[in-house]
Amino acid sequence: MTENVVGDRVLVAVQAINISRLSTHPVPTVPGTLIVVAGAGPKDSNGAGKSSFIAAITALLGDEQWRFASGAKAVSELLFNAELAAQGDQQWASADHGYIIGVFDVPSAGLPITVWVRVNQEAPHLEVRWTDGVCLARAASEADRVSRADELWAELPKSAGRRDVVARDLTRVLYGDRVRCVSFLSTSVRSKVATNLLSQPLNEISPERIFEAIAALTGLDAELDQEREARRDEHAKRVRAAQAEERLREFESDSAALLTTFDRRDQARDRLAEALRFWRGRLARRLVDAADRDADLATELAAHQDTADTTADAIAAVRTEISGLKDDSLDRALASARRELASTQVRANKLETERAVIQNTADELRAQIPALEDLQRQADGLDVPTANAELADARRVLNEALKAQGVADREAQTAETALQEAESGPASAQLNALAAAGLPAAGLLDALDVAEHAHDTLATPGGWPHDLAVIVDSGDMRAAAHALADLPGSVLVSSAGVTVVGAFEEAVTGRDARIKAAEQRLVRARDTQERALRTVRQAEDGVAAAERRVEGADAAVRLAEIHQRLTNQRDQLTILQTTITELTPALDTAEQEVSALDFRARTRNMEVERLDGRRQRLESERDQARTRAAQVTAERQALDLPALASEWSAHWPPMSPNRLGNPPAPKAAATSANPVGSHTPASHVPVSLTPETHALEAHALEKARAWLADADHLTADEWWRAAERHLDAALRATFSETDETPEELDFLIKERRSGRSAQELATFPALCASLASYLRSQEEFERHQRHQIESQVTSRRRDLSAATKGAEEAAQSTAVHRAALTEAIKARLTRVAEEFGKLDTGYGGYGATLDFPVPAAPADPEQRWSWRVIPKWRRGEAQTYVPYNRRANTALMDEKAVKLVCAAAIASSGGTHLTLVLDELGRNLGKEHRREAVSLFRRIGETHGITVIGALQDDMEPYAIDACGQYIKLRRSSDATPYNDPPIIIAHDRHPERVHTLAPWITRPTPDQAAGNPA
Repeated sequence: MTENVVGDRVLVAVQAINISRLSTHPVPTVPGTLIVVAGAGPKDSNGAGKSSFIAAITALLGDEQWRFASGAKAVSELLFNAELAAQGDQQWASADHGYIIGVFDVPSAGLPITVWVRVNQEAPHLEVRWTDGVCLARAASEADRVSRADELWAELPKSAGRRDVVARDLTRVLYGDRVRCVSFLSTSVRSKVATNLLSQPLNEISPERIFEAIAALTGLDAELDQEREARRDEHAKRVRAAQAEERLREFESDSAALLTTFDRRDQARDRLAEALRFWRGRLARRLVDAADRDADLATELAAHQDTADTTADAIAAVRTEISGLKDDSLDRALASARRELASTQVRANKLETERAVIQNTADELRAQIPALEDLQRQADGLDVPTANAELADARRVLNEALKAQGVADREAQTAETALQEAESGPASAQLNALAAAGLPAAGLLDALDVAEHAHDTLATPGGWPHDLAVIVDSGDMRAAAHALADLPGSVLVSSAGVTVVGAFEEAVTGRDARIKAAEQRLVRARDTQERALRTVRQAEDGVAAAERRVEGADAAVRLAEIHQRLTNQRDQLTILQTTITELTPALDTAEQEVSALDFRARTRNMEVERLDGRRQRLESERDQARTRAAQVTAERQALDLPALASEWSAHWPPMSPNRLGNPPAPKAAATSANPVGSHTPASHVPVSLTPETHALEAHALEKARAWLADADHLTADEWWRAAERHLDAALRATFSETDETPEELDFLIKERRSGRSAQELATFPALCASLASYLRSQEEFERHQRHQIESQVTSRRRDLSAATKGAEEAAQSTAVHRAALTEAIKARLTRVAEEFGKLDTGYGGYGATLDFPVPAAPADPEQRWSWRVIPKWRRGEAQTYVPYNRRANTALMDEKAVKLVCAAAIASSGGTHLTLVLDELGRNLGKEHRREAVSLFRRIGETHGITVIGALQDDMEPYAIDACGQYIKLRRSSDATPYNDPPIIIAHDRHPERVHTLAPWITRPTPDQAAGNPA
């Protein structure tokens, strides 16, 4: 399988399909800088999908916190969830699959590759495919892009031959052994959320949590899990060794009791052999009594069997006929006809539904016509252009009237001001008039320093009041008199004398004249203002009338459109009605065919039922013959001839005391039978054997007579009593008082001890057979057990030795693994400490390091090996390192946290490109330090080739937008839409060819372009 497909390429664009509520628009990314992701939801930044967007990027880049080796099921939680998206009456379907698409490119090389990661709700949860070039889902709408994504996925070649690469192989196939992404995510879909060093003040985070965060960033989590697994294995092997030792002790103790029991049962076997020898004498007396009766019963049995065979043949013929009728061709034809009928009915229902929809649409259009006709009457016969022209003229007249009203308002205000000045101001009107004429002047009272009590007596020559007197230059007297011509009673004082303008007999007469003139001017101005107001109102009425005519003309246009749409709806209804009419004969034909086939099927079923009745009658006759045959067989069995022959054969030849096995089958020979209880020698009693008599039975009869000839002349009862005594002794030797008797033996023993002789005789063979069987089974078992005890002792001792050795080797292996892991952790933390120091000294600090003492391994195998990392830094030149938990200002703490995160990211990158993803970027930073912290992220990222992607809250956005290298804003204007709005992206890429490559895919396509897929 191919490895490291992406190689040195970096992520330059990402597209999410059916991922949360993210828009399906492609989002370009600028590598090697700070990319901030802001949001604008319906209320605030929450709900815009920032966390889902950066989580999708971490899954695409193979962040190991998703647990790819276990199938990465948590990634499927990123899919669009209709239950979470539902708002009010809005309903959408949940996505069962989606896509995270990434475009990777090498700067200035122009060799892009597109990676498609399909996210499934069901296993496998991740599938990966890729192709050369840029291949994104491109269409004019969100829904079209979702459909286009499925089409493109089907066209992509499978990445692993006949199958796709799944989650467990994603990082190896795409990125080889490189770490391409580390993250701090607070999203709830992550199976494990690492401690975020930027989520709270650094001095509030414990050293253990700081180590966990660095371990997540540098990939030490997997190695720590391996160390814990090694401790689990060591513990399990130690437990197995202790269990093996305990089992050996218990087994040796139990074996001694078993051997004693085995010796006692050997004695029971000898007594049982004697009991069987005495039982053999009784069996010989009873073996052949029913031979003649057995021959008669055999003849009758043959007759019944012939009857059963004949009826069986007839039953077979009937069943063959039934099988022919039950051929499924008719059922298949009926099922096919029903499917055709259902298909035709579905089509007819669909046409009826379409007709109803079109009819409803036509009804809705007709409902709009009365309102539009009422509006059309307001047009007074004008068309839209004429009505718009009339409205423009009315608005022009209104504007002119408004201008005239403004002029009249200003004239009225000016006249009112002049009246106020004439009524109240001492020479103010005169000074204003002279100033307007450009003549310098001053009030007489302003020029003279007169005592306040002399003001009332002071008068100008000629008796004019002093308050209307103004002082001018002697050369301006004529011009000043002309300027004050409209102010009768004004007094001009200069070095050439005193001039009174429009002199009257009394000074007060001039004031009244001025007031009267100002009042007349105000009246004229107000009359003009009233006429202008009436003109404005008339113009406004004209505009309103023109607007109503425009609205009526627009309604006429809309009414024409509705009539046209109604015509189209009627045409569609006609077409649908024609189609429905044409479909009706086909529907009738299908119904008739189903009815005919159904009738044939019912007729067939009736014939099958008739034949089945005949079959049942034949079976009844056959069963009766078989029942009688069974009765004859039972009667033959009741003669006990086979049983007695079998019992005798089971006890022949005579057994040795230690052998209870069955004797070999004897040769057949003709002999005579001896009646039960008879003492006549067997050789003197003739017997007739039928051909059905088994050769084994004949041989058993011959051997029984021969045995009795050599045995003691005892009665059957005497043989029986002796056998009973030996059986009791065998039972006592077989079972002790504490032994559990087998259920069958226990039942037979209780039946035998019921006190009736017939019961004892009936149970004796079964009891002996059961006891012999038990002893035989126990004999093999005991022999096997003796061997097994010896083998088990040897094996358990060997197992104990192996378990002890395995526990020792596991302990050594765990110690070696822990030592190697300790060195690896120390090396990795040393690397982080070095980068921490470089970043601190390179960006305004005095040096920093990490203190990480090696902890002892925990005794609990389930407990994680917890380390402690204590950041330290200098607060001045040549000063000692100070631990991070000492009191310090907030800015310093935030700066060191940012540097520590970047140092861990640099240490994990191994010199290759790395993406650092942070959720809630700068959430804990103070307002005065946020811009500096974000700027530091950007500078460190650009210096070390790290792409830093951070999600922002609302209060962080103003500080980050000016300091970042790329700005992405995800927008969702309303909960009523399933997808976000198109995102806002502001960025600059120093590699313009990369932008040119992505431009055709990112810009919104025209409808013609969206119809196809660019090469």
